[in-house]
Amino acid sequence: MNKAELRKKYKALRLEISQEKIEELSLEIANQLLLLPIWEEEFYHLFLSIAKQKEVDTSNILHILQGKDKNVVLSKTNIKKHKLEHFLLTDNSKIRINRWNIPEPEGGIQISPQQIDVVFVPLLAFDVQGHRIGYGKGFYDNFLSECNSKVIKIGLSFFDAEPAFKEVFSSDIPLDYCITPDKIYSFKN
Repeated sequence: MNKAELRKKYKALRLEISQEKIEELSLEIANQLLLLPIWEEEFYHLFLSIAKQKEVDTSNILHILQGKDKNVVLSKTNIKKHKLEHFLLTDNSKIRINRWNIPEPEGGIQISPQQIDVVFVPLLAFDVQGHRIGYGKGFYDNFLSECNSKVIKIGLSFFDAEPAFKEVFSSDIPLDYCITPDKIYSFKN
């Protein structure tokens, strides 16, 4: 299957999952994350889930990060520049839903991608080599290319890996890990 077909397949599979099951699977993913050697880092970039897209609910991960007193960074979409802008989550942060149903901060303390140690990456599908398929706009590949070379990239998925993708581009940045409800995939050499 090509990327377009895989996007269609996984969007349809996610739509079949009940809200109750999403909450259960998302908690299992958060629990799996606790097994990774990532908890000594300082800045963690987290996406806030788009409920309408039935994405992995990251609220459990947010609670873990806050419980460990970590710096949480959220993104705001800048459509004109085709980039993500990053802001530190604080007690004063205001989150709003944009016109694409993406929850994002209204502003705040801006953080450079170079400061971020760990990025939790949304995706529709991933393969056994750590390549991911997102929504196809390239925002995360652009963002990850701006991060420091040591940033840890972690995908979150309800589903297992696909065989190796046929369409991989030089601008595609592979994951270091992908977490499913019952498995940790490691792509680090």
